[in-house]
Amino acid sequence: MASFALNEHYERFIQAQLESGRYNNASEVVRAGLRMLEDFEAARERWLRDEIPSRLEDIRQNPQAAISLEDAFSRLEARHQAKIAESK
Repeated sequence: MASFALNEHYERFIQAQLESGRYNNASEVVRAGLRMLEDFEAARERWLRDEIPSRLEDIRQNPQAAISLEDAFSRLEARHQAKIAESK
């Protein structure tokens, strides 16, 4: 079956999950993580398939609702900086 190596961070994380009593072994922790990744990827695919085309059509019908690329990047940068500040 699959074989993989984890760095110390993930080894500690798995150990903490086991110590919490929520999981019985490392395989359960890894499977839970993979299920979450699978759900995330499915949601991302739905977003790309369903949301993006409808938003593009909205902008085509109402160009005034769009924001400039410069504004979009400024907003993203501000959100990024806020998250960095939160984590400190």
